[in-house]
Amino acid sequence: MKILFSLFLLLLSPALFALEEWRTPDADNIVYLQLDGGTVIIELAPFIAPKHVARFKDLVNEGFYDGLDFYRVIDGFVAQAGDITEQKLTAHSSPLGAEFSRKAPADSNFTVVQSPDFIAPQTGFLHGFIAGRDPTTNEEWLLHCPGNVAMARNTEINSATSDFYIVIGQAPRHLDRNMSSFGHVLYGMPVIQALHRAENNNPSGIIEKPEKRSKIISAKMASKLPIEQRINIQVQEPASVAMQQRLTSAKTLDNEFFYFKGNGNLDMCYYQLKTRIVDK
Repeated sequence: MKILFSLFLLLLSPALFALEEWRTPDADNIVYLQLDGGTVIIELAPFIAPKHVARFKDLVNEGFYDGLDFYRVIDGFVAQAGDITEQKLTAHSSPLGAEFSRKAPADSNFTVVQSPDFIAPQTGFLHGFIAGRDPTTNEEWLLHCPGNVAMARNTEINSATSDFYIVIGQAPRHLDRNMSSFGHVLYGMPVIQALHRAENNNPSGIIEKPEKRSKIISAKMASKLPIEQRINIQVQEPASVAMQQRLTSAKTLDNEFFYFKGNGNLDMCYYQLKTRIVDK
């Protein structure tokens, strides 16, 4: 009987492994932004920036972002949204303490992919997010890869309130551990990339004329939406066979197309996890 049971498990193992290839994000940490150009889905990261995630959820549930716009959009850099007039009333306007990084807990699931990185001592995955780590200080943080979502602030580090930005260009990694990142875009980056931009000769990136800004029609938590209105999105697991094969191939450049094989180092922002839409 024991032999038959083992054989049964062996026969099932491909299916079991397939289930581990993808994860379904928690609806309590998913935000739907409905823009005039389409739908954007953001996954929040309470494990790295709990205060900023809580604030963002409060503002979303309050309807604060509804009707506001992306008023600062710099090509190749970031798209910033919020209330440029600072006139919209909210019960959630107190400055937030910075959450640039966290002390890694004993049960951290950080997976090293590149060590050292050109900026961080180590880079890899943390709960499905591209992240960095310094083993000497035991700190972990999210990287400013395209699609990263963070709170805007002024020079004072504890000054973030409600405005947020999304990275739309080449990864501005100099912002790592200088800004409080609290999420990333899972779906709708083409919508974000299509946002109206400031003029090229405008260094501030501010779009002065309100009618030329891209609007946020609504922002809603996925958990507050009816099931039939949600997009059933899944995210590739870092340990999945497909992802591990992709990373190995990237390090070795084993395709016959490549004659110069590099040095085996990776820029993690280029290897974000795949997403897919599945039938409900």
